[in-house]
Amino acid sequence: MDLDDLRWLLTDDGQALLAEAVAVLAAEPATPDPLRVSASLRRRHPGTDPAHVAAALTQATLRRRAEAKLGEEARLLYFTPDGLEQATRRAVADHRAARLRAFEAISLVDLGCGIGGDLMAGARAGIVCAGVDLDPVRVEVARANLAALGLDGATVVADATTVDTSPFDVAFADPARRTARGRAFDVDDWTPPWSFVEGLLLRDACVKVAPGIPHDLVPEGVEAEWVSDHGEVKEAALWAGRLATTRRRATVIGDGGLATLTDEDDPGAPVRPLGAYLYEPDGAVVRAGLVTAVAAAHAGDDAGLLDPHIAYLTSDSATRTPFARGYEVVEELPYREKQLRAALRERGVGRLTIKKRGVDVVPEQLRKRLALQGDGEATLVMTRVAGEGTALLVRPL
Repeated sequence: MDLDDLRWLLTDDGQALLAEAVAVLAAEPATPDPLRVSASLRRRHPGTDPAHVAAALTQATLRRRAEAKLGEEARLLYFTPDGLEQATRRAVADHRAARLRAFEAISLVDLGCGIGGDLMAGARAGIVCAGVDLDPVRVEVARANLAALGLDGATVVADATTVDTSPFDVAFADPARRTARGRAFDVDDWTPPWSFVEGLLLRDACVKVAPGIPHDLVPEGVEAEWVSDHGEVKEAALWAGRLATTRRRATVIGDGGLATLTDEDDPGAPVRPLGAYLYEPDGAVVRAGLVTAVAAAHAGDDAGLLDPHIAYLTSDSATRTPFARGYEVVEELPYREKQLRAALRERGVGRLTIKKRGVDVVPEQLRKRLALQGDGEATLVMTRVAGEGTALLVRPL
């Protein structure tokens, strides 16, 4: 989609065609045939530019896909395929905006605003937002999205590295981590590059980065926060200047709301023998290096590590915590594959969920080799205890 196609979509004729494309897709199965749907729309609108039909169908398809990430508001918004992929999930963006509001930020400049996900969250929180991006299409999409929701904000085509951020309370950046060769793992291949990020982190700023960012790359005095949404680690964010309140933080978002844990909550925890219960810390907790903080405060008084190098906790008591998934340990099974297969078949297990940490096991491949038969369903944890491979049959709490 180019600028002309997007601007046409915003006209009355474009809106009518887009609404029809949405309605046609809604009547289709989850994976519709795009050629058939496109041909149907062209037959209904014989005089319409095929590029406009394609643009309407693309937007309808992207809106349908975006609901999982952005909620019902996605039905009103505009997207590019890469912009949707890179956009911050609604719950995560709202959390970040709430932190900025708690800081009493009045204004925000988004350096690389994409389709405007963080701009919309900031504006919803009452922050005056301005977005810049090198891509004219993304800038136009962000502007259209703010207008679609009736939110204030400005967007402009500009090079983020040349923008004077001093008039704004907070500078936010989400460097692009893709190149023509695919996902960029080297921070110097980001756009803008890491050198720009380091300079930005000298002021009150927040930078969204990949969850796999090494701890030793985080500058001194900068807070690193790992965020998960319903069990999936979505991002890390670096908070600088007066926005930094700790060194490392794990934030988990779920149906019950939001919970957060920091390195100040971590007195450490011992390694102990396997107890009656096993706890699998949330991915954000693992990434933040705060597994022992969960043991100390959230998994029972007697909780400890199952192994000093593996992110599983064990305890003799059952408890619920937003920071870990709990399991009752039913029994220990043989670790060797042949004996494990026999044990599972003896118990009538035909459907098996396999979880693993610290062992060289590919769950999908192992499940296929086990060739299980039976009506039972079970969860198997494969890990190491005291350096030895261990298979545990567990039951989710």
